[in-house]
Amino acid sequence: MKLAIPKERREHERRVAATPDTVKKLLSLGFDVVVEKDAGLMSSIPDRDYTAAGATIAADAVETFKDADVIFKVQRPMNDEIALIKSGAILAGILSPFADGAAIDAYAKANIVSFAMEFMPRITRAQSMDVLSSQSNLAGYTSVIDAASEFSRAFPMMMTAAGTVAPAKVLVMGCGVAGLQAIATAKRLGAVVSATDVRAAAKEQVESLGGKFVMVESDETGETEAGYAREMSDEYKAKQAALIAETIAKQDIVITTALIPGRPAPLLVTRTMVQSMKPGSVIIDLAVESGGNCELSQAGKVVLESGVKIVGHHNVPSRTATDASALYSKNLLNFITPLMDEESKSLNIDWEDEIIIGTLLTKDGAIVHERLKEGGN
Repeated sequence: MKLAIPKERREHERRVAATPDTVKKLLSLGFDVVVEKDAGLMSSIPDRDYTAAGATIAADAVETFKDADVIFKVQRPMNDEIALIKSGAILAGILSPFADGAAIDAYAKANIVSFAMEFMPRITRAQSMDVLSSQSNLAGYTSVIDAASEFSRAFPMMMTAAGTVAPAKVLVMGCGVAGLQAIATAKRLGAVVSATDVRAAAKEQVESLGGKFVMVESDETGETEAGYAREMSDEYKAKQAALIAETIAKQDIVITTALIPGRPAPLLVTRTMVQSMKPGSVIIDLAVESGGNCELSQAGKVVLESGVKIVGHHNVPSRTATDASALYSKNLLNFITPLMDEESKSLNIDWEDEIIIGTLLTKDGAIVHERLKEGGN
């Protein structure tokens, strides 16, 4: 069976869906791996490394997709790429189904068996396949590095003969994977870190990393059964806004990570809050591509308001493309491995498996995922 690794064509994307290490393992599963020319270049992986691992290098997208039984992508394919995928082929990637419903319709019409890796159930045996966790981990780390590069002061306390430098005060908003990594990274750099989240369960995690937990007192839970954040009531949002307004004015750096799957990112930081911060402060908005947690953030730009920098980089995981590709490609490998029959070296998919049901978008010419059939989440 042919497994194709196309070059990513979407703007700001530098990752690739396979590395030489995963290519070797895919070959051992029984796949013939074809990698498009220069697919790994932006992740510091030259074609010769893929060739040495046993992959075939295809000259262009047409050759890469031709007769492929399985396609691994980072982001959803472009329209012209969909047309190159043969009927019945398997497509796995971060397909952004809520952002591009037309693409899901196109997969169904083309009889593509599509899997959205970001829909991976948060169960124990799927942890090694969880692309959101692997990529968010790096995004959280990178957010602090980006903040440090924009901040005109040092992070740690420094006691010198010339005087003492006070430590930076960092507030992390949202304590999922990205938020927790941001807390850990900021602490390692010597900052005084506090964090807030709608989930009371995050308190112990934040404190275990040395951060101070700040949260609205409420009986309302902010976590779904699947382990994701849910949208809160208007009453909770009002209390949260008051608490953040009080807290944010004392911070040097704010990192926002709050996302709600299938919905615009919640607005957490208003213009007034930004204006209350000291000149030279920095806000890193990791949710900017979903609408942003900060009222003033703009995707792909660094906005200056009252001396405060609001940073909204595109595709933050891709900013550490080499490591992001390594982790993501292992997620895909771990996803496909249980689907292969060891003896026949062919696919043997259990369509009733919880992981398959959770990630499968289209099959047999139809949209099959419940959240998409219902038109919501």
